[in-house]
Amino acid sequence: MVVLFVLLGSLLIFRCIGALGVEALATWSAATHYALATMLIFTASAHFTKMREDLVRMVPGWIPWPRAMVYFTGVCELLGAVGLAIPFLRHAAGILLIAFFVLVFPANVHAARTGATLGGRPATSLWLRAPMQLPDLRSSSARRAPCRAGPDP
Repeated sequence: MVVLFVLLGSLLIFRCIGALGVEALATWSAATHYALATMLIFTASAHFTKMREDLVRMVPGWIPWPRAMVYFTGVCELLGAVGLAIPFLRHAAGILLIAFFVLVFPANVHAARTGATLGGRPATSLWLRAPMQLPDLRSSSARRAPCRAGPDP
């Protein structure tokens, strides 16, 4: 649930900054890219802290090397965040993040079914987690506006 607050809170902050005149954040679409990048950095941080062991327990038994997968998915989240923040990489990052969100969803299902905890709190219930994936997928798939060469007329 905290992740949803990070996503929505950062979206509002970035959009307000855009409304104050920062052109890179002047649209909801642009602010959404940076908000998703912020969320990915937030979630990736757990892969490299003491919460890592909670994430290892979320990994379904059929996936080999759970600890290595937790590190790998943390790196993927960081790279996805970087890709969203760099305009010419944004589209490719979005496509790869869609695949990423689909591929890690079984860990969320496993966590919900086994009663896994994150930081001592129960993992997000599936009835809430599944719909929470939709904004991630939508944000990842949003196409960037085409770049124009030259100054504005």
